[in-house]
Amino acid sequence: MNTGAPPPTGITVQRALELPGLRSGLPEVLAGADRLDRTVRWVHAGEVPNIASLLKGGELLLTTGYGLGTRPADQRAFVRTLAERGIAALVVELGTRFTRLPAALVDAARTAGLPLVQLHREVPFVTVTEEIHTEIVNGHYALLQRAEEVHRRCTEALLGGGGVPRVLEILAAFTGNPAFLETTDGRLLYAAGEGPEGADPLQVWEGLRDRHQDDPPAGSALVDVPGGGPGSGGVRARLVLLPVRNPPEPVHRMAAERAAGLLAVVLMQARQEEELAARGRGDFLTDLAEGRVGAADAPAQARVLGFRPGSGPLLPVVMRLGDALSPQGGGWAVLARAVGEELAALGVPVLLGVRPVEGRVPLLLGLRAEAERAAVADRVAAALRAGVERAGVPRPGGRAPVVVVGPAGDWAAASTGLRHAAETATAAQGLPDLPWYDARRLDIDLLLWRLRDHPDLAAFVDRAIGPVLDHDGRSRPPLLPTLEAYLAHAGRKAETARELHLNRQTLYNRLARIGELLASDLDDPHTVLALSLALRARRHVP
Repeated sequence: MNTGAPPPTGITVQRALELPGLRSGLPEVLAGADRLDRTVRWVHAGEVPNIASLLKGGELLLTTGYGLGTRPADQRAFVRTLAERGIAALVVELGTRFTRLPAALVDAARTAGLPLVQLHREVPFVTVTEEIHTEIVNGHYALLQRAEEVHRRCTEALLGGGGVPRVLEILAAFTGNPAFLETTDGRLLYAAGEGPEGADPLQVWEGLRDRHQDDPPAGSALVDVPGGGPGSGGVRARLVLLPVRNPPEPVHRMAAERAAGLLAVVLMQARQEEELAARGRGDFLTDLAEGRVGAADAPAQARVLGFRPGSGPLLPVVMRLGDALSPQGGGWAVLARAVGEELAALGVPVLLGVRPVEGRVPLLLGLRAEAERAAVADRVAAALRAGVERAGVPRPGGRAPVVVVGPAGDWAAASTGLRHAAETATAAQGLPDLPWYDARRLDIDLLLWRLRDHPDLAAFVDRAIGPVLDHDGRSRPPLLPTLEAYLAHAGRKAETARELHLNRQTLYNRLARIGELLASDLDDPHTVLALSLALRARRHVP
């Protein structure tokens, strides 16, 4: 999050009173003497009663008093509305309207905590305005110069190979506070600087996060690092300056904003390089699957990519995200990093790639023995799904990613296994959700998926179960769930009844009705085979 606009730059009320223009008017502070450190953002002169509506806050208001009103109630209301608007100070020139300010006006200013100043001599308001505005502009320019110097040093550090940590070190040294770069959900990426009494910045971060779970403490300066969200104007990360040694000043925020622009470029470049590397690994795995890289050459190329599996079998795995889950923009780099970090905990060699065009994440894992296949597959599938969650890829209502595990074997088997798993991952998208699918058990579904556009397959489904589908479109209760459960339990009626929460007689009546509609004997093995195939084919028929 971003806590809002940076604090306004300007000069204090005290400094404005010391400038020649107001000093020549012999200023006398009647109220708010303890608040002369307020910032004057701008100067406004006016004589109308409703002048508060023209102000935005932070102004020093010059007036001769004609808009103050003649009644004490009007004068108190005038001061109250100015205080509510948040002006810096009210300066009234004595003369034709007032020889001294009314008690009601002074009392109202003291009650509201509004600095009230009377001028005993006439001063040219235009001169006062020019002087204060010049001082504000000069001060703002000085701040810009200081912030620009930090920007120059950060740029030189990056060009010299210093990276993000060096930028944060420069920023922390300039602000006198530790500086942090965190993700948009509050995860710490980098830290630099010192806390009180030289405390390590990580200790400072952990201590403050323990007390402020959702947001940094009040007074922190937060600056968005742009370019990471979907579409233009998204946020990739944010810079945080914590007020642990001194309150951040406006110039500190300016410097952080300039540093954020540099960090956006650095992170974008890192993400592009990361995605290119992940795509390169995905291209290698795809070339291996499609035979463009032979089994004899694959180990050497894999070593170049950092994959050294040892002498055990290789386990091919493919995760398919589908159209509704595919990351946008640079999201594939985020996904590859998140999945890679989850897989690192497995303690086995992993070669992970991405294929954005197909919406796939292929990978090879090095096993110690083929007997590990099922256990490793369970952990890999959980890590893949956890990585998808961390990367923020899932969308409301979208299906979970499909994970298909091929047979373990040598490099030649890995080539075949990757190709088979990739095809099966597409075919498995219409199947009931499982943590992972064994590619060896989905050959029938893969065959049916390949025939999905053939008119004979649709005709077969219609002949086999069309009457039941027609019945369910007209009548209740539907019979297709009963047929699916009956076939899934290989005709065991007791287990079917328990799954459907039916008594046996109701189940027998439904099965009899299905038999009538299909003019078939549900105990006949040929009928059971045809119906099982039709139900599986129905998932793939348009």
